[in-house]
Amino acid sequence: MIYKFKGYTPVVHESSFVHPLAAVTGNVIIGKNCYIGPGAAIRGDWGQIILEDGVNVQENCTVHMFPGKSIVLKESAHVGHGAIIHGANLGRNCLIGMNSVIMDDAEIGDECIVGAMAFVKAETKIPRRSLVVGNPAKVVKEVSDDMISWKTAGTKLYQQLPADCHETLEAVEPLREVPKDLPKQEDFYKTLQDFRKNN
Repeated sequence: MIYKFKGYTPVVHESSFVHPLAAVTGNVIIGKNCYIGPGAAIRGDWGQIILEDGVNVQENCTVHMFPGKSIVLKESAHVGHGAIIHGANLGRNCLIGMNSVIMDDAEIGDECIVGAMAFVKAETKIPRRSLVVGNPAKVVKEVSDDMISWKTAGTKLYQQLPADCHETLEAVEPLREVPKDLPKQEDFYKTLQDFRKNN
């Protein structure tokens, strides 16, 4: 659902996909090839939220802020299932792990990886290419070239997903039994360990 609020209508590039069960409200600008999953809430009711090209905000994520703030999720930022971005800015090609919480005025640098369930305190500044874990979150090491290559490859899957959804997603009634000719889905993703073995 897309909602106008106090005169602000969200802007969504036609190449991006916002799931019908997501809610995008107010002063939100979504660039090219972005994916917004079901249950996501992007609330630009109190300030502007910009998603640059290639950003994905996955299922059950929240993006919001305190009044008077504006935030940017830079190109190819990847926000995993259930994460909360509250008044924080995300750098280019970063990964925010599942169920992480990034608090107000935090700055996540370009190509950072924030581990699942991390809690990044308000006003924390995370340098570029940092691997961040824990509660409270701390930098544990630098992100390696192969880690960022793996992350980039995973984000490319989400940058293809909007086109796939526009082309094939449709609401249907469920089948009542499994078809005998049910095709096997393609195996096109590798874990970091498999990625390292093959590269």
